[in-house]
Amino acid sequence: MITLAVDSAGKAAGVAILKESQLLYENYLDNGLTHSQTLLPMLKSALAACSLQVADVGLMGVAAGPGSFTGLRIGMALVKGLALPQNILCAGVSTLEAMARSVYLPHGSVVICALDARRGEVYAAAFQVEGDLVRRLMPDKTGLPQQLLAPVMARCKNPVFVIGDGAEVCYNELKKIGPLTLLPERWRKGRAAGVAYAALDAWQQGKAVQAGQLTVAYHRLSQAEREREKKLKETNGL
Repeated sequence: MITLAVDSAGKAAGVAILKESQLLYENYLDNGLTHSQTLLPMLKSALAACSLQVADVGLMGVAAGPGSFTGLRIGMALVKGLALPQNILCAGVSTLEAMARSVYLPHGSVVICALDARRGEVYAAAFQVEGDLVRRLMPDKTGLPQQLLAPVMARCKNPVFVIGDGAEVCYNELKKIGPLTLLPERWRKGRAAGVAYAALDAWQQGKAVQAGQLTVAYHRLSQAEREREKKLKETNGL
């Protein structure tokens, strides 16, 4: 089976193709252009390089959140637009889980995946590495690093690593609690291959869905929604 996956949850865009569990192709672009400019050409290049058509794809994976609201919508729209006409099964996967699957760490290690949610907060989750797989230790959550991750750190006896564009925020707060390793910056960002492997795992567990059932997991209100909520509270308080 061919799995085609896209990642547009962060500043970088990526596309990956698997044949069964073999990574056939992966590209990564972080040049400052918007995903609306880069993602479709990257996907076309990926298919051409592998001598494939969209009709050859059996599963499409997409990073479904958390992440950039605009980036998530672009990736989701692209996958839906390609999958619907061909009736291709899809898997929207956690951006944080995909990130955990994007790096190699020793068996038994714990990896904290964190994305910058601004205002000192992060989107975060923790996973334990078990060979080629990862086991989730906590659900994706949004909040201050210590509130979210201190309980995980307190229970960990194995080496703990932190990755993602919110890694430094977490590291500065959590290194006071216990030993923590901040991976080099070049290894901190997610990759489309991680999305592909997470999507394949979801399909194997019977969790793939029709394209129309894909949804984005924002994990927080948008700035416009937060401002509207604030104004409503102020108005109701008068």
